[in-house]
Amino acid sequence: MPRASGILPVLDLQRELVVRGVAGDRENYRPIHSRWCEGAKVAGVARGLREAFHFDTCYLADLDAIAGAEPSWQLYEETIAAGLAPWIDAGTTSVDRAGRIAEFIASRSPQSRVIVGLESVPDVATLAGIGRRIGWQRLVFSLDLKQGVPLAPSFGWAGQTPEQIAETAVTIGVQTLIVLDLAAVGGGEGVPTLELCRRLHAKYPTLRLLTGGGVRDLADVRQVHESGCAAALVASALHDGRIQPAMLKPANH
Repeated sequence: MPRASGILPVLDLQRELVVRGVAGDRENYRPIHSRWCEGAKVAGVARGLREAFHFDTCYLADLDAIAGAEPSWQLYEETIAAGLAPWIDAGTTSVDRAGRIAEFIASRSPQSRVIVGLESVPDVATLAGIGRRIGWQRLVFSLDLKQGVPLAPSFGWAGQTPEQIAETAVTIGVQTLIVLDLAAVGGGEGVPTLELCRRLHAKYPTLRLLTGGGVRDLADVRQVHESGCAAALVASALHDGRIQPAMLKPANH
């Protein structure tokens, strides 16, 4: 799990660059400007965050792969070489793709994980198959929402509330769950999923929860932890300098 004061830095990859995510409007994402590095190439961004904050893990959202392209294997290699173990969201729609990603990270980065997003995985059976294939300890399920509504790709999840989807996921074996409302990403207006996380934590106290989207500052990170989450997903607040290394407790190496 992330250790630098419970923050999981997020790198959104698009057209081989790290971009600034805003409200899930991926057509209009633009390369980031970060105070911790020059340019927006993934190796430089990953190295800048590693050196400044001593992060050892990151959430790597491969937006091109999520849109249907082949996973960006070389960029994953560069992230690992820069010192960050990526939790990779590459639009996992099938057991086969999840298996390929798991095999890729197995020999390169044991701390890495395969993220399976609700917006990509077609049904419960596929999620269960992925868990059996790669092992539940390596799988992270992302409960993707937009303005509180599940981003379900097909009838396989239709009509279910976020809590019903979470219950199904936990029942079949999910051990780590990300709760993310894409409408809040990059908005800097606070994290809208905290109450849902509190309810999930109360119901499933051993479930490892993470959330983010809209984190403004360290106070928001603290609220994420108080909601029962192990870590907050953060991007813009890091790159803009609203959260700085001196504000955080040192990582435990």
